[in-house]
Amino acid sequence: MMDFQDFLKHKFAHIAIGEFKPGKFEAAKKLYEEAVLTYTTGFKGAYLLQEPGTDKGISVIFWESVEDMTANQSDAYQSILKKMMPLFAKPPETVVYELVCELKPIE
Repeated sequence: MMDFQDFLKHKFAHIAIGEFKPGKFEAAKKLYEEAVLTYTTGFKGAYLLQEPGTDKGISVIFWESVEDMTANQSDAYQSILKKMMPLFAKPPETVVYELVCELKPIE
């Protein structure tokens, strides 16, 4: 059963906005999937969005807390990230946001 405190807990989203070198989005997507598979505690879901017809994308990764996000930056994760960095046209912009409103369709 959820109590009132559970409703006060917010998830956090790590957002990365970037552009890959021409034709490199698919290779980056595979590495992204590998990186996400290393996540454990506190991981709540990941989305990779691609602007149609371009190599531009946005990654949205949800976490229970900022501490969980930091704790999941394992050696395996760092190794995958190193493989991904050369695929970017320039370093991505990254920001952490707190989820303050979540609306879902009524079933």
